[in-house]
Amino acid sequence: MNLNTFFAEKDFEIRTYEVTSPVTGDSHIITTDVVIDRILSTQGQERQQVTAVLQQLDLRNGDFHHFFNHLATALAANY
Repeated sequence: MNLNTFFAEKDFEIRTYEVTSPVTGDSHIITTDVVIDRILSTQGQERQQVTAVLQQLDLRNGDFHHFFNHLATALAANY
């Protein structure tokens, strides 16, 4: 799956995710475009895992934004 094509075709609405870092407890505001940029920068096994989840969500008409919120929480853990 070409993720650039996937995201271009889906044209996701930009949403804001207010998440709490599981490490520091700090609140963070992360938008959909930041999450997608981070997804596009993944490589190797991490990229394969994210791609597999996106494919399953697409197949099952799942809630992509729920997954993006989950990823935003993981991003917040790094700050």
